Amino acid sequence: MKIAFFDSGIGGLTVLHQARKILPDEDYLFYADTAHVPYGEKSKEEVRAFVLEAADFIASQSVKALVVACNTATSIAIEELRRTYAFPIIGIEPAVKPAVQVSTRKRRKVLVLATELTLKEAKFHHLVERIDHDEIVDSLPLPGLVRFAERFVFDPEQVIPYLKKAASGLNLSEYGTVVLGCTHFPLFKDSIRQIFPEDTDIIDGSIGTSNHLRHQLAERGEIGGGAGAITFYRSGIAVADPQLLSHYHDIFKRLDDLY
Repeated sequence: MKIAFFDSGIGGLTVLHQARKILPDEDYLFYADTAHVPYGEKSKEEVRAFVLEAADFIASQSVKALVVACNTATSIAIEELRRTYAFPIIGIEPAVKPAVQVSTRKRRKVLVLATELTLKEAKFHHLVERIDHDEIVDSLPLPGLVRFAERFVFDPEQVIPYLKKAASGLNLSEYGTVVLGCTHFPLFKDSIRQIFPEDTDIIDGSIGTSNHLRHQLAERGEIGGGAGAITFYRSGIAVADPQLLSHYHDIFKRLDDLY
C-alpha cells in the first residue's frame, strides 16, 4: 500500500522529499490538484470542496496514510477528513512554536510567510494565540511564490524583486526567525535567505510532519513494504508526460541542494 501526499500543486513535493529520507522503504502517491491551484486565493468553501473531492479519489487507491501537505487545506478540512477516513491523516501547520522559541532567545521577532487564506483562518490565529505570549509574531502573505513555483520559475533574478516589494513595509532586521508557512515556499529558500540578515533562521514544518507520519505508521505496524516508487496524479489524472515527470524530479534535485 502507498502513502499519499496531497497538495494544491507542487509544494507538497517539499514534504514528500523529507518523508522519503525518513521512510525510504515505502511507495508513494503524490496528488497535485493543479486544476484548482492556487488554493490560498480562493474561498474557504471552494477549497473544502476541492479537498474532499481529491481525498475521495485518493482513498480509492489503497493508501495506508494520507499527508495533507498543504497548510491551507489542513486549516480548512483536516478535521473533516479525519472523521471520514479510517487511515491516518497527517496535516501540516506553520512551525510557529519552534520559531518563537528560537527568536525569544535572540530577543527578535518571528515572521510567518504563508498564503492569504492560511493567515486568515481561525486555526492559524488560535495557534499564534497559544504560543505568542510576547506578541513577537508577524505575518506576510506571498501568493506570488505559489504562482512562480507552479510555472517552475525559481530564478532569483525574478523572485527576489517580488520578495523585496512584498516585504517593503517591514524592517527585516527585526526578525530572528522566518517560518515558511506554505509548502511551496521551501523551493525559494535561497532567494528568501538573500533578503534577510545572515543570522536569521529559516524553518518549515516538513521534518516534524514526516516524523509524525513515521510515528503513526509505526504504531500501526505498517512501516515498509515499498521500494521508493512514486505515482504522480494531477487532479485525478495519472501523469505520463515525460517533460512534466522530469520537472518533478528536478524539484527533488533542487531540494537536495537547498537542504
